[in-house]
Amino acid sequence: MQSPAAYYQQRIQELQEHLKKVQQQLIGVSVARLLSFLCVLIAGYYWIKSDSSTLLPGITVISLIIFIIFVKRAFRLNDDKALTNKLLFVNTNEDGILRRQQSKFPDGREAAAQSGYAADLDIFGPNSLFHLLNRTTTTHGTTALQQILQQPELDPVVIRNNQEAIKQLSTQTETRQLLIAHGLLHGEKEGNLHEVQRWLQMPTLLYQLKWVRAIRFIMPAISLAGLIAFLATDTYQWLLPGIIVSWLITGSFTKRILHQHNLLSKKQTILEQYGSILQLFSEIETGDSSVLKKEKATAQDASKAIKQLSNLAGLFDQRLNLLVNFFLNSFLLYDIQCMYALDKWKTVNREKFDHWIHGVGTIETLNSLSGFTFNNPDFSWPEVQTEKMIISATALAHPLIAANERVANDFTIGEQEQLMLVTGSNMSGKTTFLRTIGVNLLLAQCGAPVCAGKFVFMPMNILSSIRVSDSLQEHTSYFMAELKQLQQIIQFLQSASSPSLILIDEILRGTNSEDKTHGSDQFIRKLLQYRCLTLFATHDLALSVLENELPGRLSNYCFESIIRDGELIFDYTLQRGVAKNKNASFLMKKMEII
Repeated sequence: MQSPAAYYQQRIQELQEHLKKVQQQLIGVSVARLLSFLCVLIAGYYWIKSDSSTLLPGITVISLIIFIIFVKRAFRLNDDKALTNKLLFVNTNEDGILRRQQSKFPDGREAAAQSGYAADLDIFGPNSLFHLLNRTTTTHGTTALQQILQQPELDPVVIRNNQEAIKQLSTQTETRQLLIAHGLLHGEKEGNLHEVQRWLQMPTLLYQLKWVRAIRFIMPAISLAGLIAFLATDTYQWLLPGIIVSWLITGSFTKRILHQHNLLSKKQTILEQYGSILQLFSEIETGDSSVLKKEKATAQDASKAIKQLSNLAGLFDQRLNLLVNFFLNSFLLYDIQCMYALDKWKTVNREKFDHWIHGVGTIETLNSLSGFTFNNPDFSWPEVQTEKMIISATALAHPLIAANERVANDFTIGEQEQLMLVTGSNMSGKTTFLRTIGVNLLLAQCGAPVCAGKFVFMPMNILSSIRVSDSLQEHTSYFMAELKQLQQIIQFLQSASSPSLILIDEILRGTNSEDKTHGSDQFIRKLLQYRCLTLFATHDLALSVLENELPGRLSNYCFESIIRDGELIFDYTLQRGVAKNKNASFLMKKMEII
């Protein structure tokens, strides 16, 4: 089986070769287009000068047709070139990620300021989990991916269904890349869809007026008849009444037309973006996945309607051309025709629109997680446990650490203890281990594979106190900020109906050692009263006596440092027991501080 790296390198080579061919074809078409245009000018010139030639009109028309064909061909080639460039970007980016380069997609830093486990586990921001996963191109896609990482799924059925969908979609690499490329091709350059949704909330007026239904056919017929009469007789008496009445009718709706156009103006591009994603997804292979079948049915229903709205928005924008606006409204009631068609679309589709657009968010989220799956074929699919509160893993490591640098650990909690007390010096790996468990559990609950040989878990809320900061704006000290985090954890546990995973790293650093030990002791006992599993990392070795006082509920584990040949070595391996080596004293002596 071809590795992801080999696949991307092959695709890059194929796309580069295709791009070169397209560029060569564009040069040829440009030359042919120029020559055919010159033929039109020359033949037309001699046709006008000649009074008796019967051959020149045919040459002129044929040259014009050939010119139009080459213009259309140039448009298609330019579209092909643009799409190929986006696909080249997608594959180059994926290849770079596998080489440990930063992804060129947004890193979600706008959500990085949030408190709770998202901040503690580096879920958002540069080199974050979101940054690794994100392949979204729309606002709704980005929001949906952020939400699934902020609110982990707790329903085992939903998690298993998502796993099946991601497995199935991960194998359809070319389709997935086209979803991303088309999203990037259009881009959300003209703003988001909030104004379109506001337009949808406005009542339909023209579509409800029976006289408008009739007049939109009658007045164009009268105006065009007047135009024909004018051309035939060279008199204005049949032309002006139709134009005047048409403008009076259009003028009576001017305020409404301007208001609705302000909401829909320049929305064709973003609607094309959403429509193309839905259209592509409507062609995927769903396999046995109920999630993919549901989303595909939604996409099939939505893609044509969104495309129709995109076309209508583009036609409505033609009124910005004053010359076009004047002639079309004079003879065809153009603004009225557009408003009527838009009102009709709104009447039929208004209730479905939000569902369709949120479907794009779901599609892009599944696509992001499927890309992650394809890039990590050595990751394993988690097994959801519903009978016992447990997390158990073999060869568990952090997915954000390079494969050649990861140190994997076997780990189980909930089988023999409810709380693991983890001791060890700074730099020994305690905090990274806590984050490893939290990030992999989060991935598992999203339906994605995890960085482990095997992973069994019960779905849980994730609560943490790892990274604490003070706040000048809120006049909050570091110590008080930490206490508020611990308070929030207890308050959540008191009201939670589902189990939780608690990740605590070195609490109460802002008080004296005796007070810290007592406070930590009491907090541990408090946590044991609730339906949760806890990893409690600490430097406070005095807490290790709790293993004897709370047998079967608390166990001691550690990350030990090794002093060998005058060097301090960390193996980052989880061990039973309590950390013993005093590396702070060793390092201070080595650095001649003491």
